[in-house]
Amino acid sequence: QVQLVESGGGLVQAGGSLRLACAASGRTFRRYAMGWFRQAPGKEREFVAAISWSGGSTHYADSVKGRFTISRDNAKNTVYLQMNSLKPEDTALYYCARSSVFVASEVAGLYDSWGQGTQVTVSS
Repeated sequence: QVQLVESGGGLVQAGGSLRLACAASGRTFRRYAMGWFRQAPGKEREFVAAISWSGGSTHYADSVKGRFTISRDNAKNTVYLQMNSLKPEDTALYYCARSSVFVASEVAGLYDSWGQGTQVTVSS
């Protein structure tokens, strides 16, 4: 099973930017789609963004479309989430996940490996 380690979270003012990274172990990284999810206190986990195995296809939640960009570097076994124009409602624990399929999807049940998460806090 692949191990995923997120980094890049922190405290930022509203309107600011952060770039999250997720480093994956193993040789099969490039075969599968990857996704980012988040969970705020007292709320259910929600989909943020996903990217296909090749990086050629991406999918975003409506709440982040136009502000967040997901990308991947298969040579480095890493997936990124560039977050711009951050809002206080973006505050959450952000998780990286590996899908069991190669297409980008918002369906959490398709993801079989999860990282421990990195905290993002946006102050108003």
